[in-house]
Amino acid sequence: MSIILQSTVGGFSAQFMRKLPLVEQAMRDHGLDPSEFVIAKDYASTATIPIMGPFFFNYSVYFGEETFTVTEPNDMVFLDYFLKRVLAADGPPELPEQPGLIRRLFGWMAQPV
Repeated sequence: MSIILQSTVGGFSAQFMRKLPLVEQAMRDHGLDPSEFVIAKDYASTATIPIMGPFFFNYSVYFGEETFTVTEPNDMVFLDYFLKRVLAADGPPELPEQPGLIRRLFGWMAQPV
């Protein structure tokens, strides 16, 4: 099963639909079930210039009892953002411990001249 897509603004772009299976595979690779996710696309606001329409869309993602919404200019920017969230580590990355200022100063002073 794949991610459930909903839209009140005419659907998703063809490029989005072509890339979506790759995102779903990445989700499976990270232990997520795509069928548990719903992505809804709506206008972010009313158009300021009626002829042009709105410039941004709200993308709401529902999974289990969790939800989040982001505002992006188009489907591909949202999909890239979503993919980064899927690929993100569960916790913050471990950074190598840097020696403190005093330890670096003493190490520098211990160098032969």
